Amino acid sequence: MSNIPVDPIALTADLVRCPSITPEEGGALVLLEGMLTKAGFACTRVDRGGVSNLFARWGAKDAVRTFGFNGHTDVVPLGDEAAWTMPPFGAEQKDGYLWGRGATDMKSGVAAYVAAAIDFVTETPPKDGALILTITGDEEGDAVDGTAALLDWMEANGEAMDHCLVGEPTCPDELGQMIKIGRRGSLTAWITVTGEQGHSAYPHRANNPLPAMARLIDRLSSHELDQGTEHFDASTLATVTIDTGNPASNVIPAQSRATVNIRFNDAHSGASLTEWLQSELNRVEKEFGVEAAMDVRISGESFLTPPGELSELVSQAVKAETNMTPDLSTTGGTSDARFVKNHCPVVEFGLVGQTMHQVDERVEVALIPRLKTIYSRILRDYFA
Repeated sequence: MSNIPVDPIALTADLVRCPSITPEEGGALVLLEGMLTKAGFACTRVDRGGVSNLFARWGAKDAVRTFGFNGHTDVVPLGDEAAWTMPPFGAEQKDGYLWGRGATDMKSGVAAYVAAAIDFVTETPPKDGALILTITGDEEGDAVDGTAALLDWMEANGEAMDHCLVGEPTCPDELGQMIKIGRRGSLTAWITVTGEQGHSAYPHRANNPLPAMARLIDRLSSHELDQGTEHFDASTLATVTIDTGNPASNVIPAQSRATVNIRFNDAHSGASLTEWLQSELNRVEKEFGVEAAMDVRISGESFLTPPGELSELVSQAVKAETNMTPDLSTTGGTSDARFVKNHCPVVEFGLVGQTMHQVDERVEVALIPRLKTIYSRILRDYFA
């Protein structure tokens, strides 16, 4: 094995050049598997449902302590490719940034951790420790066959992490600002209100579903779910669409559809919110004489890794390298930490996420080796 440190900037660029729009592997996991195998990691492809995933272990299964990393190499679609001012898979460097889809979310985070892990086991391998990397190609998609598949495979094969770090971008403006110790849950409800179609000049001969839908959405939107909890901001409900699709001004429609998304804290569960939504649907059915139906998908429940050993370890490493004391936060959307939390304590820390999912996504080049340095310190301190 070479003692030349792994360059996380070059690795980020190599990964960005892989067109891994979810669920396409794009060559990213093949690249990482080759690097990690060469560095002495035992690698296994855990592919399921047309999704590519990579499991990598360094050290024995019976190690005293096993530290894990979770990340993803899949990226969201490009959007309007003509709107990009730099090639989306070019990984070009300009104005101090490395440009391309996935540069921020989260190929730079994966590159920084892989570089830190390889250097760590090459230069100062822990005698009684082990490292596990779980890297998926299905975080930006449905996430059914990604990290969930890796964790299922680990359970079936007697593999386990004691603690895990997810390398998602977590900092709003500056590297070191924020560690995620939990995430809100996410629930989406697709609502259909059905009345009776008729002539708009004779509304008494029809049953217009729109007043019922309007009343329902008003009640849902104006309802205060909570005022926040100890570690979470207040839960939110957003109406993201109302669709009737009626082009005629003289026709009362038969149906109207709407979709709402709820981001909820630990004062609720997916089940309790579903029950509340159903009670509101039942209410408008009775008031307006319509039929109201609902399909619900719960993308993840809210969770919290209480402040303690793991968050303190990461906080101290971040402060030592950035001179900033990071906030312990639960803000933002969902991440694969929602799956890992069922396996072991998990926190998230990574780069600044301002351009993720945008046209001209880019990462500040100078921050990538700094993130590697933080990850390296976390590994040294964990196994010290």
